[in-house]
Amino acid sequence: MSRRICIASPKGGVGKTTTSLNLAVALAELGHSVLLADLDPQGGVGHSLAKKDGALAGLAEVLLQNAPVSQAVIQTKLPGLSLLPRGVLEPVDMLAFEDALARTTKLEAVLAEAERNQPITILDTPSGLGSITRKALSLSDWLLLPFQTESLALRSVTQILKLVEHIRRTDNPKLRLLGILPSMVEKQKSHSLDILETVWTGLPGVLDATIPRHEVFAEASRHGAPLAFLSGPPSPEAVRFKMLATEVVGIMERGNEKGSGHENQPSRTLL
Repeated sequence: MSRRICIASPKGGVGKTTTSLNLAVALAELGHSVLLADLDPQGGVGHSLAKKDGALAGLAEVLLQNAPVSQAVIQTKLPGLSLLPRGVLEPVDMLAFEDALARTTKLEAVLAEAERNQPITILDTPSGLGSITRKALSLSDWLLLPFQTESLALRSVTQILKLVEHIRRTDNPKLRLLGILPSMVEKQKSHSLDILETVWTGLPGVLDATIPRHEVFAEASRHGAPLAFLSGPPSPEAVRFKMLATEVVGIMERGNEKGSGHENQPSRTLL
């Protein structure tokens, strides 16, 4: 069975889709088989790949037109990485699509069929803690929470952590916090560093990996490509996603939540 990672945030503009796409690529490049599913009605994954709205068939066709799941899953040119895009969605069908995602059992069945050969599934969700995000969390094993290092984002973190605890108690006891990912970090600004220090010392489960604010993300957006697919030497930011991929795989393989404790080490001597 696939291990599902829900990437969600109570606040928009934190780099959630950017994280979803680049983490999926990094995991695939490390040899893992990954399905990236776009549960955002805005279709952010397709836009990140410079595809016009409605250019890729996907979930909408499956949920609203009963199209076969096999026709919605796209095998990318990167071995091991498959996409389940949002699909072609007219504005008048948005409500029906949202209801099909959040209020029926269809999504669970679609994911189960789409991820048969994918040990890891990443679910990109819309911003906020609405019905689609809650549904995704109820079907996931792990939550990865991108956190923009600013005061407003800090105030909203407790909202989603409370929601996770509620879902664990009432609906999905297997759901765990994979980690809080500091994003859009600006180390040249003292305020950003202050917030970073606050989350590292005051919140559980903060990952070691951090994602900076950098112009290379805008460049990748212009080219419609993940960071690792830009020409030239690998950017430090692309390398950071490989570090993130290694860290999250380690947490999942240990079966521990980030920050839930450390393995005991034997006594050692250096000389």
